Amino acid sequence: MPDIDTTGPGALAELSVAEAGTLLRARRITSVELVENALGLIEAHDATLHAFVLVLREQALSRARQADLDLRAGLDRGPLHGIPYALKDIFATEGVPTTNQSWLTVSDVAAEDSAVEARLRAGGGVLLGKLTTYEFALGGPSEDLPFPAARNPWNGEHIPSGSSSGAGVAVAAGFLRVAFGSDTAGSIRGPAFHCGTVGLKPTYGSVSGYGATPLSHTMDHFGALGWTVADTAAALQVVAGPDARDPRTRDAPAPDFLGGPIGDVRGLRVAYSTAWYASDPATLPEITEGIERALAHLDKLGAIVEECELPPYEELDACGRIILAAEGFAVHERNLRRFPRSFGRFTYQKLMPGAGVGASDLLRALDVRRRLVEAFQRRVFADHDVLITACGQTTASRFDDFPTDWPPPRPANDMQTIPFAVTGHPAMSLPLGFAANGLPIGLQLVGRAFGEASLFRAGAALEAEFGRRDTRPVLTRGGDNVPYRHPDTDPEPTDVRR
Repeated sequence: MPDIDTTGPGALAELSVAEAGTLLRARRITSVELVENALGLIEAHDATLHAFVLVLREQALSRARQADLDLRAGLDRGPLHGIPYALKDIFATEGVPTTNQSWLTVSDVAAEDSAVEARLRAGGGVLLGKLTTYEFALGGPSEDLPFPAARNPWNGEHIPSGSSSGAGVAVAAGFLRVAFGSDTAGSIRGPAFHCGTVGLKPTYGSVSGYGATPLSHTMDHFGALGWTVADTAAALQVVAGPDARDPRTRDAPAPDFLGGPIGDVRGLRVAYSTAWYASDPATLPEITEGIERALAHLDKLGAIVEECELPPYEELDACGRIILAAEGFAVHERNLRRFPRSFGRFTYQKLMPGAGVGASDLLRALDVRRRLVEAFQRRVFADHDVLITACGQTTASRFDDFPTDWPPPRPANDMQTIPFAVTGHPAMSLPLGFAANGLPIGLQLVGRAFGEASLFRAGAALEAEFGRRDTRPVLTRGGDNVPYRHPDTDPEPTDVRR
């Protein structure tokens, strides 16, 4: 039995999924204690962070009591048994509203669980509630929507970025170790990058989208954000696998993501290219330097690090935007025509250009997508297990700088996530520490189709060296969350959680 502290301030919140699982199975803690601790943190701090749109307090405690009873009876449901989690508010949960952060669906109550929630429930996980998103997982942090936008826990004047924003905030703030979101152009990886968490967009078809509000059937992915690589791997283990109700899913059992050599990169073939970001003045020097340090560290640990040639970023970006515009408009066309004023302004402006994308445009984009997948296979993944590149080029923007109309005069956040939503390769945002302004930065690891295990290997090795998993945002009770204390230059406050 490992010696794990469960008594210090914030100790329960800092237990990894594996540590909490060990203690639950040894009956040193209970799921009820984990849930009560999480609920207390949410009650103390979420009034200013706005990670949650709905907290299911009584339901969570009931499920936690059942999880404890099951373990006492010898029924172990898997790696998330008894572990609290939350869902982006696009995943249907029986008897609970799925608002999609939209006035159009704010009162819609699901008749059955989404595939993701059904697997988490069957796996003994404890749902704490629904998390803030952008309207229909597309718009932005608008003020004309049913619920307040989530705020970055490192500095509340900045956005969390991406439509899985509540998930990024909840994990970074320490409310939860894992949360579940969707990624159509970067909405798992964006909040992970800007909130300093791990965020995995699995291979297209790894996780069923049944019961999740769609945006683009060609580019929608469903996955997890976690505080560590191992937490994220445990979360994927529970939700991945085939589903006859979603023809996009792969007809094969999910691999064992937890039994492999996580962190051992000896012999792992790692590709990199600086072409997309290094010469762009929008890229922070800290990000370029961080990627260089990461590559050098992998080389030192025994990985084979080689430069490669990537397809043009502009081609991937244009292809993804055309597919997303056409399919997003098709999904929402009926309501766009009947109830245009019920959409948030920003969402409406992002959806309507899809009306001008013709069938021939979409077919050409889908053909380009096929060729781009082939190009990555030929240039990168025929000889390499992992590609390392930028995830984003800047830290999270201020709310004041985020555009109120689309298209903006300049990008609010220069993310480089859309290419792998186009190709469907698994891609993970991994924290690398902090920029000079105290906000998180990171990099992106990309793998072969269904090669998530290689991402976990490389990601864990880098996390151990650069991840800063012992550093959390400083939150205040009842007031605005204060700007992040830079760990290298500022005095340590007395209330920081460790």
